[in-house]
Amino acid sequence: MNTAVLEKSASPPAEAPAPLSGELILPGQPVTTPTSGSGLPALVPPRKRPRTWLLLLLVAAIGGIGAASYWWFGRAPALPPGIAVANGRLEAEEIDISTKFAGRVAELLVKEGDAVQVGQVVARMDTRDLEASLRKEQAQLEADERIIAEARANQQQQRAQVTLAQAEFERTKSLLQRGFATRELYDQRQQALQGAEAQLSAAGERVSQAERTRDAAQHGIDYLKVNIADNTLVAPRPGRIQYRVSNIGEVLAAGGKVFTMLDITDVYMDVFLPTAEAGRAAFGTEARIVLDSYPTIAIPAHVSFIATQAQFTPKAVETKTERDKLMFRVKLRVDPDILAAHAAEVRSGLPGLGYVKLDPKVAWPERLRGPARP
Repeated sequence: MNTAVLEKSASPPAEAPAPLSGELILPGQPVTTPTSGSGLPALVPPRKRPRTWLLLLLVAAIGGIGAASYWWFGRAPALPPGIAVANGRLEAEEIDISTKFAGRVAELLVKEGDAVQVGQVVARMDTRDLEASLRKEQAQLEADERIIAEARANQQQQRAQVTLAQAEFERTKSLLQRGFATRELYDQRQQALQGAEAQLSAAGERVSQAERTRDAAQHGIDYLKVNIADNTLVAPRPGRIQYRVSNIGEVLAAGGKVFTMLDITDVYMDVFLPTAEAGRAAFGTEARIVLDSYPTIAIPAHVSFIATQAQFTPKAVETKTERDKLMFRVKLRVDPDILAAHAAEVRSGLPGLGYVKLDPKVAWPERLRGPARP
């Protein structure tokens, strides 16, 4: 028997190759095995199953669960009927600390963010020219006082001359009645008395004129002192410095801004309510403000302003559908007692929610009752 035939029959049968990825094999179809350049079967990598859609599905499920949890646990309890709510920002009235006269900034005594009290000096302007004018007026006042003293001494002297002339006139008159004086001497004494009285009157006028000059100098001094005081800039209300507008050495015109401060005694939030709710609000109505940064604190407030015109749609719109879109600005002012007790915590621009009690019979929910008044 042929040796080649025996070796061929003794070799084990070849295994059927696995189908290629993506290749459809029908029953009974012969399977071809890819070969390499050397004639040996080529290695076929195993097929990878696509799993991207599983990852996307998992991410979507996690996001949905997170959003549902945030909505369920983070949502605020429903408000009872008769209480309106709208969003807004906490604001404080801004006050510009400005110059009354043109001048140069000499000193800045506070910085941005500093708390200031009523009458506290925050800046000084250069007042050397006014101080020089003040010294000049003060010197003039001293000169006027000396003139007045001299005029009064002269007046006193003239008063003595009048007294002497009056006595001489009376004696001459008596002597004339008894025949011991002539009529000519009598006339001379009478004329001397009248001249002394005229000089006394003139001396009195000189005293009055000197006093008026002195008073004018005093008014000039007072005027310059007021101007110098006005060049010392002070805080008109208690508050906090928000901006520094000018620097030392800058020359400002009259009315030039140096600082902008926030009045912490007038803090409010503007909210916009639709027609149905704004029409039920009234001045003095109770309100509450809840800031996003302090969600558990309800700040007592009240309605201090209600706009007379709608903000979002034209005034001429009269249809019911459009009237429902009208929004009116309502100002909720924080109670001054609360501000006085928490002055250091007052901030401007913080967002939050404003609640307005439209029905006075409705009680505030527990979370909106607010702290007790100090």
